[in-house]
Amino acid sequence: MNRYGIAASLTAAAVMVAAVPVTAEASTNFDLKKRVIGLSGITGVTGTQELVSRGEFAHMLVSATTYKSVLTQTSSTSVFADVPQTSEYASAIRIAAEHGWMSGYLGGVFRPEQSVTLQEAIRGVLALLGYTDSDFTGDQAGGRLAKYYHLELSEGISRQSSEVLTKEDCINLFYNLLTTETTNGKAYCTTLGYELTSDGEVNPLTIADQSLKGPKVVRGSEDISDKVPFDVSTATFYLDGRISSLEAVKQAKSGSFVVIYYNTSARTVWAYSADNTSETGKRVIKGEVSGIYYSSSNVLTPSGVVLDDDTSVEYKLNNSDMQFAFSIYGSLKVGDDVILICDVTTNSSGNETLTVVDYIEY
Repeated sequence: MNRYGIAASLTAAAVMVAAVPVTAEASTNFDLKKRVIGLSGITGVTGTQELVSRGEFAHMLVSATTYKSVLTQTSSTSVFADVPQTSEYASAIRIAAEHGWMSGYLGGVFRPEQSVTLQEAIRGVLALLGYTDSDFTGDQAGGRLAKYYHLELSEGISRQSSEVLTKEDCINLFYNLLTTETTNGKAYCTTLGYELTSDGEVNPLTIADQSLKGPKVVRGSEDISDKVPFDVSTATFYLDGRISSLEAVKQAKSGSFVVIYYNTSARTVWAYSADNTSETGKRVIKGEVSGIYYSSSNVLTPSGVVLDDDTSVEYKLNNSDMQFAFSIYGSLKVGDDVILICDVTTNSSGNETLTVVDYIEY
């Protein structure tokens, strides 16, 4: 998993290459909204014209909260007569119903296969923002609809309250939810650990930072599909910081290896090859730890590493996680075989600095 905050730097190139600039103009950019919602895991971003069922919407609601970590494939109890414990939405429906984000019908049924209406969706997202029945006097439905428009949750959605929603509508709705202030005065996305840019858009890098997995080494004889939990034939690939393809990554590992990070929600793989000699960005280096250097002012905190007795290159240790890993208290010692993942910077004189940001023992 992302142990050392490497995600933001890894995904920066991907976001830029995808031509989705995080600017004020992006507020109407559906591609950006899809990327954010996909990375967040609220819902998939394919089949955008398909209608969304009440069961699916319950799952989206729960996935847009901190309760997403307790979602299970089945539920231990059956809250509604028409939602068996084995239903893929049973857990989400139970959580949504218990918190009042969605409600059932007379007769103790939920109608999970029925398409969700805008009116039902509005109730759910306003509840996530902190609004309760007491905030709407008289005509509850009318009051919620007015609040929906007042908060601009309607941006990108052209439905009447009684109309059913497509996945495209839901992507717009949940993106709008993330950027809207809660009743406590903070953007909803901050409750999930995400951040807004200065233009008021959700920063996808802060989402990827929480959901990126890796590093994993894929050797020449190994299959990339065995290393990630999704179908690689439908994935997006980046190789050494540039948009690429599955075939190119396979070629890069042929006879050697690549190091990969991946995001399951976005079905994206970032690969770094052993042959990468880029002067900026990331570089992976394999070798035996032959020396660990310490500064004269702090003999307990390592400052650099040397591989294979090559003292001409010192791999810097600047952050506390890497320093601990190579310290007397950490797991890495002289003689251990490692792959180092390094940030590479080049100064005006052309001199390179390689700073360790992650590692793999092998």
